[in-house]
Amino acid sequence: MGFLTGAIDEATRLAEGDIRGIEGRFAPENLPHNMGLVDLLRTWADRKDAAPGQIALAWLLAQKPWIVPIPGTTQMAHMLQNTGAAGITFSETELTKLNDAVRAFEVRGARLPDAVQVFSDVEAPERG
Repeated sequence: MGFLTGAIDEATRLAEGDIRGIEGRFAPENLPHNMGLVDLLRTWADRKDAAPGQIALAWLLAQKPWIVPIPGTTQMAHMLQNTGAAGITFSETELTKLNDAVRAFEVRGARLPDAVQVFSDVEAPERG
């Protein structure tokens, strides 16, 4: 959604109909605070000579071997940048520091609108 890549900032105004406009995390009262998470990613991106989105993906890849991030994009350049995340590694100390920083950050606002959230963790019925 462009947030963790740094493509969105406090001045971003979303177009009418953009789903982010009804998501609490992008609400004008929450976005400035939530940008702190992007600032954290930028700090690590500078350390690793990477892009913030690559750090987010590399962090996910470092959590467990069965965690596989599925980033979405419509641009080849972004897809190539995303694949570069697989080459970013963290030492055990670095991963501990990054995990601690992420855990300490409290994101403000709901991840999804209530009407969408009710469908989270719902499995399709088995065909029988």
